[in-house]
Amino acid sequence: MATKPVPPRPAPRLYLATPLVADPAPLASQLPALLAAADVAAILLRLTPGDERGIIQRTKALAPVVQNAGAAFLLDGHYEQVARSGADGANVSGVEAMQEAMPTLKPDRILGVGGLITRHDAMVAGEAGADYVLFGEPDAQGARPSPDAIGERLGWWAELFEPPCVGFATSLDEARLFASAGADFVLVGDFIWQDARGPQAALVEAADAIAQGFKASFAKATVAEG
Repeated sequence: MATKPVPPRPAPRLYLATPLVADPAPLASQLPALLAAADVAAILLRLTPGDERGIIQRTKALAPVVQNAGAAFLLDGHYEQVARSGADGANVSGVEAMQEAMPTLKPDRILGVGGLITRHDAMVAGEAGADYVLFGEPDAQGARPSPDAIGERLGWWAELFEPPCVGFATSLDEARLFASAGADFVLVGDFIWQDARGPQAALVEAADAIAQGFKASFAKATVAEG
C-alpha cells in the first residue's frame, strides 16, 4: 500500500508587535497602511503601564482598526481586560500565567503562551489548550537563546505537535531562519518600528524574508523526499 504523502505546511505569516503604546492615536493612523502593505495575521499590543480604565480605553481605540483589516488583536498580558476592551485574546508569559488566564479567555478567545524555558513547559502549554506557543522572546533581563537554538526548538515543535508555534525574530535574518525552521508565525517588533525607512518598508521586507525562508525549507523537503 502506498504511503499517503504528508501535505505541505502552510506558509508562515507575520505577527506584528507594536511599540509600547501610551497614546494610541499615532499608531491608529499608521496601522491601516501597514496592514494593507503585508499579510499580517495578528497584532500584539504592548502598552505602557496604566490603570485598568486606561488599558481598556487604549485597546478600544485600536481594536477596530486591526480587526476591520482582518487581523487578530491580542494584548501583551492584561488578559483580565480582554473581554471589556474588545481584543481577541492575550499573550501571556509562562505556564503559571497561562493557568491563571485560561478560565478568563477559553474557550472563546485566543490564549498564546511565551516564556517557555523548557521543552516540558512548552508541552504543558500545548496540552492545556494554548492556541500557540512562542519561542525566542527576551526575558526580563533582555536575554534570549541563540537564533539557532530558537530555530531548533521551532523545528522540534513543528514536527511533533499540532498547536501553532511562533518564532520571535529580532532581525530579517532571524525571520528568514525561523520561517525555514518550521514557525507557523513569525513575531516581529522593534526592528520594524526602528527602521529609518519607516515601518511599512521594513514590514514588507520582513514578509519577503519569511517567504524566502519558507521557500528554502520547502525546496529542502522536496529534495529529501525525492
